Amino acid sequence: ASPRTMPLTDQSGDPVPPPALASLLPPHWKEEVGRWFAQDIPKWDVGGFVVGDEPHHAMLLGKAAGVLAGVPFADQVFREAGCTATWLVPEGHFITADEAAAKAPVARVEGPTRALLVAERTALNILSRCSGVATAAHTAMELARQHGWQGRVAGTRKTTPGFGLVEKYGLLVGGADTHRMDLSHMVMLKDNHIWSSGSIASSVAKARSVAGFSTKIEVECTSEADAREAAGAGAGAGSFGSSGRGDSPGCSPPPRKASRERVSGTGTATAIFLAVQSASV
Repeated sequence: ASPRTMPLTDQSGDPVPPPALASLLPPHWKEEVGRWFAQDIPKWDVGGFVVGDEPHHAMLLGKAAGVLAGVPFADQVFREAGCTATWLVPEGHFITADEAAAKAPVARVEGPTRALLVAERTALNILSRCSGVATAAHTAMELARQHGWQGRVAGTRKTTPGFGLVEKYGLLVGGADTHRMDLSHMVMLKDNHIWSSGSIASSVAKARSVAGFSTKIEVECTSEADAREAAGAGAGAGSFGSSGRGDSPGCSPPPRKASRERVSGTGTATAIFLAVQSASV
């Protein structure tokens, strides 16, 4: 099954716009795109001088199977360059292996030749990165379903500095959850926090004193005892790392006071879900 995607036309044959995920973006997102664009052409554009400003068009080709994502960001690059993009498939469309083999076009971009070449690399870099994240998210979601996983698949805060907005957006297009967006989005007390403060209970109490009642606190646990201490301290969630430390695989569930348990890890989606499958959480 494809991730979030829409038909090109409705029953009357009228075009259907892509999902309105772009409306989630903060007011400053266009400024960020402008900065990325400026980094790629800080001074002269000798190649653009060579080709001139005659009107032309370019086709964006889907050359690898996966989920198309990052359309609003690429669109903004083209607008900054004075070009116009017409998308032939909606964001969230899954490019099949057959489409990739045929190098099926996903968009047509029109504008001055110089502007097309100026915008090309920045737009493609954004689309490639965002589509890669969306595809990985979609793959993990499909693998979760195959393993009968009833929980959610989410991406962590391990994003590329300066590019997290695009990567979190890609998670949504791929059908996954974004988890927390930044350090202030949810309190997450990991092993280093616990070691430094002395105990789970004291860490949770100190965090709650300034976080307020509406902010969730999650504790990284490596054992059933950790989970019980976190729940007893009033943490809203327990987290079991899949790094091989502790006794999380096979341990009994933490007390019901903990509202949510999370199994996390790094590596391939297959490795993560094999670890999840062996854990009784």
